[in-house]
Amino acid sequence: MAEVTPETQEGNSLRTRVTRKVVRVASGGIVDDLNRRVAELEAEMQEHRNLNLRVAELVDLLTELVLPLASQDRDAIEAALAKLERSLV
Repeated sequence: MAEVTPETQEGNSLRTRVTRKVVRVASGGIVDDLNRRVAELEAEMQEHRNLNLRVAELVDLLTELVLPLASQDRDAIEAALAKLERSLV
């Protein structure tokens, strides 16, 4: 039975390490460029998620404002306006 050493474990073998280096050299650094671009895109996606969440929050606030306006509920209108002002700060 073969002994399991760090060199023979999955992903750590000499063959795997050499293959990765050959791919990196043969690709002319494109793998690193692609990894960097993926990281940039992930950051942009997170920014878009945050913006979408903010838009959803504002839609909720406006809905809370419009419904009391339709029913002429002064207390609810004042509360919704105050909440909207706090969210804009």
